[in-house]
Amino acid sequence: MSKRYSIGIDFGTQSGRVLLLDLDTGEQSPSTVIPYTSGVIDQRLPGTGEQLPPDWALQDPDDWTKVILDGVPECIRQSGVDATDIVGIGIDCTSCTVLPATANGQPLCSQTAWRGHKHAWPKLWKHHAAQPVADRLDEIAAESGEDFLQRYGGRISSEWYFPKLIEVWQEDRQVYDAMDGFYEAADWIVYWLTGLPIRQASTAGYKALWSPTDGLPSPEFFETAFPGFTRPAEKLGTEFAALGTRAGGLRTDLARRLGLGENVAVAVGNVDAFVSVPGAGVSDPGTFVIVIGTSICDMVIHPDEIRLPGITGVVQDGILPGTYGYEAGQAAVGDMLAWFVATIGGSATHEELEAQARQLAPGAAGLLALDWWNGNRTILADADLSGVIIGLTLHSSPAEIYRALLESIAFGSRRIMDNFEQHGMALTDIVACGGIAEKSPLTMQLLADTSGRPVSVPGTPDVPARGAALYGAVAAGTYQDIATAVRATKAPTGRRYEPNPAASSTYEQMYLIYRDLYETLGTSRADWLHGLKQIKREALQA
Repeated sequence: MSKRYSIGIDFGTQSGRVLLLDLDTGEQSPSTVIPYTSGVIDQRLPGTGEQLPPDWALQDPDDWTKVILDGVPECIRQSGVDATDIVGIGIDCTSCTVLPATANGQPLCSQTAWRGHKHAWPKLWKHHAAQPVADRLDEIAAESGEDFLQRYGGRISSEWYFPKLIEVWQEDRQVYDAMDGFYEAADWIVYWLTGLPIRQASTAGYKALWSPTDGLPSPEFFETAFPGFTRPAEKLGTEFAALGTRAGGLRTDLARRLGLGENVAVAVGNVDAFVSVPGAGVSDPGTFVIVIGTSICDMVIHPDEIRLPGITGVVQDGILPGTYGYEAGQAAVGDMLAWFVATIGGSATHEELEAQARQLAPGAAGLLALDWWNGNRTILADADLSGVIIGLTLHSSPAEIYRALLESIAFGSRRIMDNFEQHGMALTDIVACGGIAEKSPLTMQLLADTSGRPVSVPGTPDVPARGAALYGAVAAGTYQDIATAVRATKAPTGRRYEPNPAASSTYEQMYLIYRDLYETLGTSRADWLHGLKQIKREALQA
């Protein structure tokens, strides 16, 4: 019997990763990492050099195709796998990352006529300039009692589909009219692979306010919020495929270039965080799954739909078929730590700062931080909040501040878990994956100590790419569904972190202060941080 393999491709914020999964043994190849040439475009527009406004974050679709064109052949070469044994491809991408494209799927920004239009470029998930649009949609949804709003914890995020689309419609009607579709990056990449414009239901549900029973919010809702914006489905479409669906085979020219057969099945796209649930071997309720890297995405699955506040969405079959998938998260994690090392940490590396921070006892620095350097995703859904550190003195050291930032990540996760439990969803343990889960034992121990729950880290790296490969196998028909694929190839547990009772006692005291600070600056006096951000905008525009 010949071997069977599936390719998993994970498109992150700064790079893409390609791996091969052995569908008989569950073993995976080392990943091939392809850094993005342009990375995050948040300062100047490529080509023109135009200064981008505050809160903008773009990407270049050429970076994504380079991951496939360079990464897939290299991964196959390094693994020594016979390319004829590869049966499927699955991909995942950051979300909501969206781009305008023409009727034949060409990105608008790749055309000379449109490269100088900043709205023609893909808007990265952390593009937050559409916050005023999100605020207006929230206002009208609340006033009119729109039922759909409760599926999203009562708030619409500036990171999502319609705030970004309406921002284009408002600010560059030429781009809006020129685009045939406004695509999730995952859907566009599958389009590029297959030549077929098939969109999947998961991001439509979590990021575009769609549900399989009710469809999109009514045109009247959008018209009330933004007169003239009357066709919400115009750039989105109305048909969405279930996760694990075979989108098609590889384009003939692309299959030849990659050295693969045209019959290799390409699964519909997925979200980097969501594929981590099956990638980590999780299939049961009660586990809090954290994907921790540039930002954090949290997932919980449950047999029932509970409309709790402060989440970023609950969607039927959105993460695993047969369950309701709940999403939450934190908007700045790796980003926040990278900022600190680059601007304040001196010559110290992440590893050196973590080693120094590990020597500090809980509470010994006298510092407390809010991890809002990129706004708050959950439970406040407010991109205009900003980071805070309290307790600084003339004796505060870089290592102490670094530890406070790590603790802020853990406290933010605890706040999200508390919200789930307060609304009847018991959480017994944590599974953490992603770069920081693999590289920062201190962060994992802090998650355990602040929450009082054990933390497990899968024994295989690149969990999102692994999960994407599993969906590729389902699309190829190797497994009948994702649950079967998980059972057949379940990733082993690597490390487990148990709560330290003494540390947990100290952190419980600190958490009480954290909650008060969180509620004060995030709710009752959010105008303080909002005001500072508005003053900054006005100063930069002067």
